[in-house]
Amino acid sequence: MPARRILQLGDPLLRVISSPVESSADARLILRDLRATLHEFQRTHGFGRGISAIQIGEAYRIIYIEFEGASYSILNPEYESQSERKFRLWDDCFSFPNLLVYLERAASVAIRYQNENGAPSQLSVSGAFSELLQHEIDHLEGVLAIDRAIDRSSFCTREEYERRFAGARADLALEGGALTNRASVPAIAD
Repeated sequence: MPARRILQLGDPLLRVISSPVESSADARLILRDLRATLHEFQRTHGFGRGISAIQIGEAYRIIYIEFEGASYSILNPEYESQSERKFRLWDDCFSFPNLLVYLERAASVAIRYQNENGAPSQLSVSGAFSELLQHEIDHLEGVLAIDRAIDRSSFCTREEYERRFAGARADLALEGGALTNRASVPAIAD
């Protein structure tokens, strides 16, 4: 299970719209590499919950997520619905791990997809899982978090974020797996 190089901001492949994967057998090796790459990133960076195939140079509609103790192999995801209710947060990305982007996401989404065995599946999620799923599906469409920035002041390096908000982070509370701001400190999603 080799960890693969993660494409970085500026690589034109990150802007490619991914193609559907034909069968779960075709996805098996990519899913193996996504899992290994996620674990290596977690080990070296200390955060991370999901990765899309395009981030390792494979232009297929494949996502691998580990969230709250469960793993999800998602093939060919399509939205069924996105809530009108939104929330804002600081988002980060494996393709630019030292840059945070303040953006807005739907509070809940429902998708249909195929699981790792090719079986039709559905998933309805909210909060942090909703944000993560939207982030990864955006990758499949060639859309990056920087494209969703609220305004031109919506960018911050990780170092600056920690410097500005480190003391106040003690007031943050985990609610449903998402960092929720109780003291006007922007939450961060990783």
